[in-house]
Amino acid sequence: MKPRLALLDSGGANLGSVQAAFERLGVEAPVTSDWNTIRNATHVVLPGVGAAAACMAKLRENGLDQIIPRLTQPLIGICVGMQLLFERSEESDTPCLGLIEGEVRLLQKAPGIRIPHMGWNRLEVKASVDHPLIVGLNQTSVYFVHSYAASPSVDALAISMHGQPLAAIVAKGSVMGVQFHPERSSAAGAQLLRNFLAL
Repeated sequence: MKPRLALLDSGGANLGSVQAAFERLGVEAPVTSDWNTIRNATHVVLPGVGAAAACMAKLRENGLDQIIPRLTQPLIGICVGMQLLFERSEESDTPCLGLIEGEVRLLQKAPGIRIPHMGWNRLEVKASVDHPLIVGLNQTSVYFVHSYAASPSVDALAISMHGQPLAAIVAKGSVMGVQFHPERSSAAGAQLLRNFLAL
């Protein structure tokens, strides 16, 4: 059965590029905040670019903050969309969706470490993890653009280093997130999206 995707309207500037990435895989990704469309989707994507507070405000405005916690199908958050899955973001002291335990914090400055973190960085899949979302991704490089991140926790499937370890891929049940941009990560990003669609 072909996946039926719902791309949640979080107001992020990356909606079009995420749509295009799925279209390259042969899957339409309509942007929506309609409950019936979301409920009937087989897979749901929460993208996000910019500030956590603005994205959460958009979700509250269109009622998605109430819908997202009720979803049972695979859900993936991208970049700020992943950050919104946590309990809180240090950015503007923003309460988030609380689907994954933990807090998103500002990356720490250090000699030679630029913030925001922009560019390609390597994924390190945790040795103890076996999850279909990360098939074929260990030691691959992906593209990041962010100033905030979650620390690796029990829900982290893969980490990346930028002066400190950060959670690059997380999963808890049917809820997943990636801090990087798969739509800008070439073959590795396409692999991640194919893995998600195969769930």
